Amino acid sequence: MTMMNTREGWGLVHRLMHWAAAIVILFQLAMGLYMVNVVTDLYDRFAYTQTHKSWGFVAFVLVLARIAWRWKNPRPDPVEMPRWQHTASEGAHIALYVLMIVLPVSGWLMSSASPLQDLYGVKNMVFGVFELPDPFVPGSDPLDKALKAVHFYAGIAMLLIIGVHVAAAMKHHFVDRDGLLRRMVFGIAAPATADLAGDHGPDHSAVPERGLRSR
Repeated sequence: MTMMNTREGWGLVHRLMHWAAAIVILFQLAMGLYMVNVVTDLYDRFAYTQTHKSWGFVAFVLVLARIAWRWKNPRPDPVEMPRWQHTASEGAHIALYVLMIVLPVSGWLMSSASPLQDLYGVKNMVFGVFELPDPFVPGSDPLDKALKAVHFYAGIAMLLIIGVHVAAAMKHHFVDRDGLLRRMVFGIAAPATADLAGDHGPDHSAVPERGLRSR
């Protein structure tokens, strides 16, 4: 088990960051939908919002760490696929990274731009340990609404791209059987399957060279 990426698969560090980011992002999306659409008590929603801010900071740190790690570590060799699938995969990954930055940044700026935050003296605290800077003092209602729209539509886009990403991974695993998902889970693709014919199958190596050329 290697820490670094290899030509055959992803290293342990990259895989841990990948799955940690996936868990945090899904948790954040679920919490955001729940606290906006289900929670009606203002005090409860405030508590959820503070937790949402804190985990948003964690998600932002994770994506920065992933970008830095990818910058220093080569990617594994790509699996064989049509050119259009490779292009679509690259585009989806770029979109994922952009959204992983846009979502926490827009959430932080949205909170900072809220006039209510200044009115009630609410701080952008991370797990109650330290405070994030507040670039908008006093807040601006139009800016708050604009940033809320960015945050909302970025969240919708993230849900859609995650759905496509998961569907593509399932296709590679169950249809193409190319080991792509195994590389992200175990670090390497499935070992080559042994020849089931063994000594009972035809010995193609015994075919004369002229016979091979005629085919």
